[in-house]
Amino acid sequence: MGRIEINPSVSIDEAELTFTYARSPGPGGQNVNKVATKAILRFNLAASRSLTETQKSLLFRKLSTRINSEGWLQVVCWRHRTQPANRREAIERFRDIVAGALRVPKKRRPTQPSRGSVERRLNEKRRRGDIKRQRRSGEWGAE
Repeated sequence: MGRIEINPSVSIDEAELTFTYARSPGPGGQNVNKVATKAILRFNLAASRSLTETQKSLLFRKLSTRINSEGWLQVVCWRHRTQPANRREAIERFRDIVAGALRVPKKRRPTQPSRGSVERRLNEKRRRGDIKRQRRSGEWGAE
């Protein structure tokens, strides 16, 4: 068993992942009724030794809808007809989910509107005001 690299600074020991298999609703014909090809990957986030406490709290916060009350993150895959292919895809999905949750968003830098855009906006406001002013000058019903 090796390690699953989430990003360059984080990797998770594959021994921390638990796999179970079940009959899948996906493609496979008669094979679907006989062979357990659906892969269910479970990861006990609370008991993981591969992650720091900071990373765990970040994952608990960002993945709260995917983690059950005991602290298990579950990924299910039944797209493929074979157990090994579904297992590989479940690991890939797990990697993407955890990497996405650990990614720190870039800090937004507020930008100033350009001089041209400010001038265009003010010219348009002035033009609309002129149109409304012209409407006011005449008397209603004085034909």
